[in-house]
Amino acid sequence: MLASAAAASAGILVAPGVVKAATSAARRPAPLWRTAFDRGLVYGSSTATWQISDPEYRAVFAREAGILFTEDDLLWYRVKPTPDSPLDFTYGDQIVNFAEHNGQLVFAAHLVWDEGFGDGWTDDDLWGISEAEARKLLFGTLRQTVTHYKGKVAAWSVVNEAIGTDPAVRGMRTDVPWYQTIGRSYVAEAFRLAHDLDPHALMVLNEFGFETVNQYGDRPEDRRRAALMVIDELLKQKVPVQALGIQAHLLADHFGQRFNAVQYRNFLREVADRGLKILITEMDVTDDGLPADRTIRDRGVADVYARYLDVALQEPAVRVLMTFGLSDRYTWLQEDYPRDDGAGRRPLPFNRKMERKPAFWALQHALQGAPRRKPLWVPPRAR
Repeated sequence: MLASAAAASAGILVAPGVVKAATSAARRPAPLWRTAFDRGLVYGSSTATWQISDPEYRAVFAREAGILFTEDDLLWYRVKPTPDSPLDFTYGDQIVNFAEHNGQLVFAAHLVWDEGFGDGWTDDDLWGISEAEARKLLFGTLRQTVTHYKGKVAAWSVVNEAIGTDPAVRGMRTDVPWYQTIGRSYVAEAFRLAHDLDPHALMVLNEFGFETVNQYGDRPEDRRRAALMVIDELLKQKVPVQALGIQAHLLADHFGQRFNAVQYRNFLREVADRGLKILITEMDVTDDGLPADRTIRDRGVADVYARYLDVALQEPAVRVLMTFGLSDRYTWLQEDYPRDDGAGRRPLPFNRKMERKPAFWALQHALQGAPRRKPLWVPPRAR
């Protein structure tokens, strides 16, 4: 079967503007950060020190991103690799310095999470401690980290992945060590402390699973409802939660049929109506449900980018868009969720050879067509 026919039979549609942009690829396109900023958006990506040690990738990242999401270097396995370790900001300093050198903003992740600890931590180190010990550990680490980077980051991912769908606990996960040791207030306390220490940085609640049924079987409408419930609770308590980070790890399998654009746009409006800014923080596409053929698969991934961004970027409260990486050479999906057929994952705008893929053109086209808005920040490289 011809690639075009196979793509059509799979329900893959790519906007004419994307095709036109791709056919003019001989002309060097503007960097994505510049295309975004022309519309008042900030575009960037996650990366880590071990990735930018690759000169090819380092150059692509330096060229394309206006904001850097600290993928690994502020996680506890880097900052505090064992319970007895003093805090080590060596890697964090390197990635922040890289961003500063390239005129990029920094999105610092994550101050509070139930993962990212590494092999130096046991379950008992986290779950088997008293409330007093947990408070000293969590808030002491948070205090030192925020103090160290105060004034160097635009936004903090203060709490990551705290939302659950059990209505009995009002929208919050209980299978988190901090919930079990400190209690429900750990979220509010973390936001208050981070804001007190760095009042000029944006305080972000970062979450996933709002688009389609996720790999855990959670329904997006349940996760959206839970997120709004937690946001309302925090705002009622005057907690300085200032933005919702939407991870947007998208699933390609029948995305066009499973993604309810109207409900999603309503959710974005509901978040905006509460006074929160919206950041898309970790966008990529898991290409399950697409054939191994690279041509068809790349078109399918680009189709998901186009369909999603056509909805999300229409909401003026969406101010930042970050992909979870730039190149298929460095994607968490290949490491954590390899395809059953052995084909390499292809979730990002550039391929392993650092060449632009259809996803790049879909992303560029979506940014070019986004309604203009007032920028949340001006990347240093644009000043």
